[in-house]
Amino acid sequence: MNRYLPVARQHFLAALASTSVVVKAISALVVLLYLLSWAVDTPYALGVTPGYLFPPNFWVWTLVTHGVVEQHVWGVAANVGTVMACGRLLEPLWGALELLIFFAVVNVSAGLLAGFSYLLTYVATFDLDFLFAVRVHGAAGFLGGVLVALKQTMGDTTVLRVPQVRLKAAPALVLLFLALLRLSGLLDSSAPLASYSYGALSGWVYLRFYQRHSRGRGDMSDHFAFASFFPEAVQPAVGLLAGLVHSALVKMKVCRKMVKRYDVGAPSSITISLPGTDPQDAERRRQLALKALNERLKRVEDQSAWPSMDDEEDDDDDEVRTDTQPLLPGGREPSSTPRTHPESSIISFEDAPSRS
Repeated sequence: MNRYLPVARQHFLAALASTSVVVKAISALVVLLYLLSWAVDTPYALGVTPGYLFPPNFWVWTLVTHGVVEQHVWGVAANVGTVMACGRLLEPLWGALELLIFFAVVNVSAGLLAGFSYLLTYVATFDLDFLFAVRVHGAAGFLGGVLVALKQTMGDTTVLRVPQVRLKAAPALVLLFLALLRLSGLLDSSAPLASYSYGALSGWVYLRFYQRHSRGRGDMSDHFAFASFFPEAVQPAVGLLAGLVHSALVKMKVCRKMVKRYDVGAPSSITISLPGTDPQDAERRRQLALKALNERLKRVEDQSAWPSMDDEEDDDDDEVRTDTQPLLPGGREPSSTPRTHPESSIISFEDAPSRS
């Protein structure tokens, strides 16, 4: 084990050095607040406590700080790893500023929605623990948003081969995993589950309707619809319900109506472009598809290899040897006269008699 620690540290430092200032600053802040938690109760001061978030206390700064507060080493590793993965996979497509905006939107929304849900739970149960004993903090909310963004940009990437799991199924699988941990009692609080759920939801809403890019706002493609996060058996029902909610939000002018653009003047056949599809994203997918096609063609060529030129020359030599006639008995070679066709044994030609 000690053998691999220097190698892992070297790879980690190399990956961190290649990231932007935003990723380095967030990672350093996570580590700094973790060290500070040894002396100060940082989840209480910087985490979201539902009873203190809303008036009369109104601790609004916790909406910004709760995403970088960790109490355990594995939490620090998960938080820094999530931020670095986002910097390696999403920042080249978005840019550092858009990454920072996404980080802020997801964390603020997850903290606000989680605090509001616990407030509603208190109203229904009158249990003060839901207001003052719950601490919402950590990387769960941002992890949900990052997995949703990865589903949008590279959802067809295979994460596990046996069983085959694609990246587009990761948000639902992680949600199921956290729910099982909570039901089994391994999670002592429902705050990570709530934070992850609201982080994934807020990330999807932002990417679906509000993210600005070179071709407009949002991503209204079918593969990124809300129903695509659910199993195929329930997707029609979820799609119908999501369509009703979206229509109501459009009438309230909270969301915009889905619009498809048709490029009739294209040099090729009619092309359909959906607003929200980034050209860099499309180019990335084309490169992945081309790589997969080249690998498949290479496997086919390896299975059915063509004969080489040496094999063809050997075949020609064999044909020449079969054309030559064998020696006659006694060592005599056959005459050099051309071989007659079968017809020559039936029809003979003689000289005409001379006239006297």
